[in-house]
Amino acid sequence: MTEIDVRPIATDDPGAGDAAYEHIRVERSGDTVTITMARAARRNSLSEDHLRELLAAFLETGRGNAKAIVLAADGPVFSAGHDFADVAARDVDGVRDLLRLCTAVMQAIESVPQVVVARVHALATAAGCQLVASCDLAVAAQSAGFALPGGKGGWFCHTPAVPVARSIGRKRLMEMALSGDVVDATTAADWGLVNYAVPDDELDSAVAELVARTTRGSASAKALGKQTLYAQLDRPERDAYAVALEVMAGASQSDAAKEGMAAFLGKRPAVWPS
Repeated sequence: MTEIDVRPIATDDPGAGDAAYEHIRVERSGDTVTITMARAARRNSLSEDHLRELLAAFLETGRGNAKAIVLAADGPVFSAGHDFADVAARDVDGVRDLLRLCTAVMQAIESVPQVVVARVHALATAAGCQLVASCDLAVAAQSAGFALPGGKGGWFCHTPAVPVARSIGRKRLMEMALSGDVVDATTAADWGLVNYAVPDDELDSAVAELVARTTRGSASAKALGKQTLYAQLDRPERDAYAVALEVMAGASQSDAAKEGMAAFLGKRPAVWPS
């Protein structure tokens, strides 16, 4: 198996941004880091190099002090999924390694402590749709669309279907995966693939508003909360309660929890520990 390596961001503040990447841009504004896929000429298709840069950027940003990460894209397509020129040149072991790298990117999105919001301005297909489904939250422009097109081609969208299924449920997943048809943004919002579908000219303000609402409060408490939500999702209810109960009991003794309770009882604004 090919070792999955990462390229660090060369900055004094991890996650503060702008590294010398080829396929992405990493920029920071306030407490938000925006990772923008900038491979527009290739429809932001996910070659090995592109995936390695995404993985490096998410992991490095995750080690920084930003509160939110926005995943965005340049060009007419958010992401067309895997780069078939890269895939077609590989044998089965090479494709397996590529898919493992792609899976590592999706898992990094879930594992970083920051809130991760997908800003979807256009079509997201296959592994591009997988990226959207893997983000904690997503806002789509009304002109965007979503598809798992392998169902009408020769290479079924097996791995992209994993997070999509966990977002929209079995019957809707089956329709998307088997038909390969594009789902419009309004339907994607109704199905739970994205949080909101908004007019194109309101996309940036809607993303900013969602980031602002979901980054309030203690950053450390929210990071633990995100981690625990993913740990208990899709478990049987009894097991989910077992996970959540232990984490919540332990978290009650944290500085953030004590400050939050003291502020509530004292009817004063909270001063969150760093």
